[in-house]
Amino acid sequence: MGEKPDEQGIHQWLDAEQFPEHLKKYWFQRFKIWQRYHEGIWMTEDSWFGVTPEPIANKIATHIAESAPKDKTVIIDAFAGVGGNAIAFARSGRWEQVFAVEKDPKTMKCAKHNAEIYGVDKKIVFHTGDCFDIIKRFMGKNNIVIFGSPPWGGTEYNADNVFDLSTMQPYSLDTLCKKFSKLSKHIVLYLPRNSDLNQIARYASEGKKVEVAHYCILGASKALCVYLGDFNFEGEAEEEGVVSAPLEGQSA
Repeated sequence: MGEKPDEQGIHQWLDAEQFPEHLKKYWFQRFKIWQRYHEGIWMTEDSWFGVTPEPIANKIATHIAESAPKDKTVIIDAFAGVGGNAIAFARSGRWEQVFAVEKDPKTMKCAKHNAEIYGVDKKIVFHTGDCFDIIKRFMGKNNIVIFGSPPWGGTEYNADNVFDLSTMQPYSLDTLCKKFSKLSKHIVLYLPRNSDLNQIARYASEGKKVEVAHYCILGASKALCVYLGDFNFEGEAEEEGVVSAPLEGQSA
């Protein structure tokens, strides 16, 4: 696409010389993050820290599509960022509706543009605003899956061997679960790979398990997804790049 960003803070970096020095490592990973990066992907500086690499976004989209109950026909990407996951959901063809919610207008502008590059901009309904305010509009519907890749509080999460999800900023695990569960019992959260599994296990329903899947690139885990609700993973073949295991519920 030939369209250029017309707003400060939105970038179409197609030359290494233009790329910010403090983000240089991402320049060399750009085609792992976006396979169609060269076609004019738009990014903000902060979005490099939060975007889900395309191969992982595609695997997550496939897992949710195959494991969610068939009566769940709508998926909401609550923290859509520049569109990586929402684009993957739309490309899967599984959902009657895909909603992408993003608080920052510039980041949302990138998401819309990137969805156009992937040919799915007409398959996604974009909402700019606070996700907790916007999902209130869907109250009373029972056909929804919520996907959340929340901000993790910057790069500091890497400093700890085990990341305390109660300190995650600006939203803790408890905040996310309580607010999202008011709308849907089928929630998928994309969290740091070193998240405290004991904290996650507390959110398993009584007598049920929480499925946790690590998503890997070149053998290295990039993050994990927590599947809360009746997702059916039985009989799924083990896939390259994915390590999963159920967690038993624990008392708090």
